[in-house]
Amino acid sequence: QLQASGGGLVQAGGSLRLSCAASGRTFSGATVGWFRQAPGKEREFVAALRWRARNTYYADFVKGRATISRGSSENTVLLQMNSVKPDDTAVYYCAADWSLILSSTWSAPDYDYWGQGTQVTVSS
Repeated sequence: QLQASGGGLVQAGGSLRLSCAASGRTFSGATVGWFRQAPGKEREFVAALRWRARNTYYADFVKGRATISRGSSENTVLLQMNSVKPDDTAVYYCAADWSLILSSTWSAPDYDYWGQGTQVTVSS
């Protein structure tokens, strides 16, 4: 089970930090991804971390503004976003998979486990 948290209302130009916590197991060996879905739009990839290799991947629209990283424990992954924009308003979901091939890193349907989502609203 995954739990996403840290969303809320933030002003444009501000920062937020989202957290994804796994219960019952650690993220060791997993790929952990963040996706988002705005009203009327499809779910889209934001960032991902391949735990063992510590490789990170980002969507073009957050490159330079976001950092995905391991948390202080093996069951937590963080997403730090800076210089947020109103277009970043969406429900943010964390997802994880312990057997994901590299080419599926950006593909939401290929992740087996999902958190419930956390709303991020950026005001202008």
